[in-house]
Amino acid sequence: MKNRLVHHAAAVAQPGGQVTKQREAKQAIMLRVGRACAVCLLASTTAAIGAPALQAPPVKEILSIARMQQARQDVDLQGQLRQADKIVPFRLTQSGGVTRYSFTNPDEALQLRLGAADSKLEEINREGVDKISGPEFEQNVRGTPVTYEDLALKFLYWPNAKVVGEDSINTRRVWKLELQPPSRQSQYSRVIVWTEQESGALMRMEGYDWSGRLAKRFEVVSVQKIEGRYFLKQMRIESIQPDTGKVQSRTYLEIKK
Repeated sequence: MKNRLVHHAAAVAQPGGQVTKQREAKQAIMLRVGRACAVCLLASTTAAIGAPALQAPPVKEILSIARMQQARQDVDLQGQLRQADKIVPFRLTQSGGVTRYSFTNPDEALQLRLGAADSKLEEINREGVDKISGPEFEQNVRGTPVTYEDLALKFLYWPNAKVVGEDSINTRRVWKLELQPPSRQSQYSRVIVWTEQESGALMRMEGYDWSGRLAKRFEVVSVQKIEGRYFLKQMRIESIQPDTGKVQSRTYLEIKK
């Protein structure tokens, strides 16, 4: 009788023992799988963190592409400089690397030529053609914060230039450049420029005064497609109060189809 009870107990206990062993085996497998997933996740995270950034081309090449991008357009459009209630209309024409801003009241035009080594800005009026140079670059265009130096894009030719990183503006990958003038003849001690990696288009510019304080900021707000090519639609120009860092005025350069 006793032996029967022992055999019966063993028979009853055997299925439970098998379940326990199966459960332990299943847990061990899950633990191994979990460890493997953790290792894979750690490896992928480490790879993402340690992944090298896209290698920037030489800064001279980036600037050359930026100048080419500014000069290659061939258009005839209407535009305006708008600051609060003040509107300064102009006609914008580009052809063969020459950009002309034509104004009225009084009639005059500012003509920009972007060359391989330098840019030339000329003022055309009834008296003739006057090449802008020296202190004239500090003059403002039609009473707006935009200066002749800004319009001439002189900073794209400064020899002291370097890539300081990459960034993203409106989901577009850009190179961030730092440019310094060869002398103190510029209103800026340095200019930080963001150029789109794909096209070379200028997306943002910041000019700093000779005390190292932010003085002016240019930023592309929107673009438009004209004859199958993308072109500036609106650029915001902010004059910064150097002592406080606050925006002193906002001017918009707007181009219409």
